[in-house]
Amino acid sequence: MHTVRAILRQFVDELDSVVFGVGFLVSLTAILVFFSNPEASADRMGRINEYLWTEFMWVYIGTMFLMVTFSLWLMFGRWGDIKLGKPNDDPEFGLLSFFSMMFSAGIAAGIVFWGPAEALAHYETVPPLIGAEAGTPAAAVGAIQYTLFHWGISYWVPYLIVALPIAYYAFRKDAPMRVSTLIAPFVGVENLDGFWAKTIDVLAVFATIGGIATTLGFVGRQFLTGLQYTAGVSLGDAGTVLVITGLTVAFTVSVTLGVKKGIARVSLFNMAVFAGLAVATFLLGPTNYIMNTGLQAVGGYFGEFLTMSLYTNATGTGEWVGNWTVFYWAWVFSWAPFGGLFVARISKGRTIRQVVATALIGATASTIPWFLSMGGSAIFFERNDIAPMLQMVDQYGVSVSGFPLFGALPFGDGLAAVFMLLVVTFFVTSADSSTLALGMLTTGGKQHPSTVNRLIWSGLMGGLASLLIVGGGIDALRSSAIITGFPFAIISIVAIAGMVWEFQSVSPLLSSDTDGTVVEATDTAAMSSPTTDDD
Repeated sequence: MHTVRAILRQFVDELDSVVFGVGFLVSLTAILVFFSNPEASADRMGRINEYLWTEFMWVYIGTMFLMVTFSLWLMFGRWGDIKLGKPNDDPEFGLLSFFSMMFSAGIAAGIVFWGPAEALAHYETVPPLIGAEAGTPAAAVGAIQYTLFHWGISYWVPYLIVALPIAYYAFRKDAPMRVSTLIAPFVGVENLDGFWAKTIDVLAVFATIGGIATTLGFVGRQFLTGLQYTAGVSLGDAGTVLVITGLTVAFTVSVTLGVKKGIARVSLFNMAVFAGLAVATFLLGPTNYIMNTGLQAVGGYFGEFLTMSLYTNATGTGEWVGNWTVFYWAWVFSWAPFGGLFVARISKGRTIRQVVATALIGATASTIPWFLSMGGSAIFFERNDIAPMLQMVDQYGVSVSGFPLFGALPFGDGLAAVFMLLVVTFFVTSADSSTLALGMLTTGGKQHPSTVNRLIWSGLMGGLASLLIVGGGIDALRSSAIITGFPFAIISIVAIAGMVWEFQSVSPLLSSDTDGTVVEATDTAAMSSPTTDDD
């Protein structure tokens, strides 16, 4: 009993009571409301979403384009040389580990969930900008092109806009590792306990809890659907809770091992499975069709990037753009607080250019082959009546799309099993990285929140995922997470303004001095005792 009391005391003592208390209570209240009446909650959230994309579509579209433009400037401009740390700080993680963790945490389980499904959906309901007839070769090219747009360069920039100012101030000026640190250029590092800072951190906790629980719910549903489709096993509520509990134990073990021993290793394994499955699908699937259709889709993606980035279908209803592009941008905005916080945590010692290039070039180059192989194969099998892709989606839901696809390939049972494994590993990497972010958010910015903190958040997230799957509140909670993307779109603009303000003082654009690693005099004391990381 004494040990339990001591553990709970440790958890309570390190908490930021305002951020934890308000964020947790608001989130818990929302979840209980959704669980008690999921249909009414989903309907209410749907109406709010429709209002936002109808009246403020330009905010989502314009903010994302601003982010992309600024990120490209950081990658190619002189500010890219600025180091996220003191001059003698080396990168904490090797490039492969750094990339694997960024990719696994940032892309989350969405790439598994939507990989075989999104292009198929656009093939059936063609984006207005493409203007092709559904079910035609032109529709297939346009479907894959728009899938690449939604999961390509633009998808990654909200993480960067949140991560870079946090990493800069945390590793150069010893600011706390929390989302509100991005307003440090305006209020100062010493004033990050004020009203606006607390408000931002509370919003970040709300978005994080909603985002994690929803993602775990979606991936858990995909895992359960896979069991039903491939093995004919249909679990009841008790079985569902047991499966989610098992998955929760897996990511809890990872997150308690820390970043280096847990998250980094799982992410590397995750990337190996991901790459292997993409290569196998490409080689065993309709390779010629994937290449011919995919190359044209890639050309359309880069050739029409500006048009797609600013497209609102102003001459039409805008409904398709609202349901897809605005949906994705709002979703990633809502994920940016904890995704960006995690990227900031692992970026110590790297330059801004290295971090941005890893996301815009490395991550995008990894997603393109996956969506070409998965989307191209799904469309090919549907077009040629090899697998009833759309029929299965209508019967089981979007979460089933990968299983009939792999069933139509040679060694289909083995590939389906690997796909199930990938679902699990993405579940683990999404959950453990975001649980770590929750720990940092609610402990005032500690880079190494206690093990008990991580255990409590892991258990809570697993319990919420089970509750949502059994109670049917996932769609409503997803909508609420999307709605939280709106304030973070505005906060991201503030973050960009703050970076311009700060980076201009460090590396003036009109100056001939290109040493972005110069640190202010106030940093010299910290430089004399470099930090170590045993996590």
